[in-house]
Amino acid sequence: MERTLVLIKPDGVQRGLVGEVISRLERRGLRIVAAKFMKVENKLAETHYAIHKGKPFYDGLIRYITSAPVLAMVWEGPNAIAAVRQTMGSTKPTEAAPGSVRHDYALEVGRNLTHASDSVENGENEVALWFKKLELVEWQREIDRWIFEK
Repeated sequence: MERTLVLIKPDGVQRGLVGEVISRLERRGLRIVAAKFMKVENKLAETHYAIHKGKPFYDGLIRYITSAPVLAMVWEGPNAIAAVRQTMGSTKPTEAAPGSVRHDYALEVGRNLTHASDSVENGENEVALWFKKLELVEWQREIDRWIFEK
């Protein structure tokens, strides 16, 4: 069972799209195992975006992600990484598939509403960065047998 970090970034929170994003992931069949509404501290932002340090957009990215609250979540399911990324759409909203969150609600890369882990390894690392083990809730839904094959 894969896990992925999903962030509803400041623009998604400010625009009132939290419920829309959660609803789409739930309807997709993924299971939420953690969530917290938070103001991102600089240290967390810098660690999360360390791969971009030195790039021209890095400082703006840090300012943006720390500018207003985010909803940080952990979702799980078979192929959760691919399923979430497909649901969110391409990083560039104008290239996102019709029906995806970014296609339906975003126009620019710098305001693309969400973040989702891009690999199993990054999913594990990002979940560990944003959440303590005690914050992850292990549970089964009654409908899981109708969604998950195993």
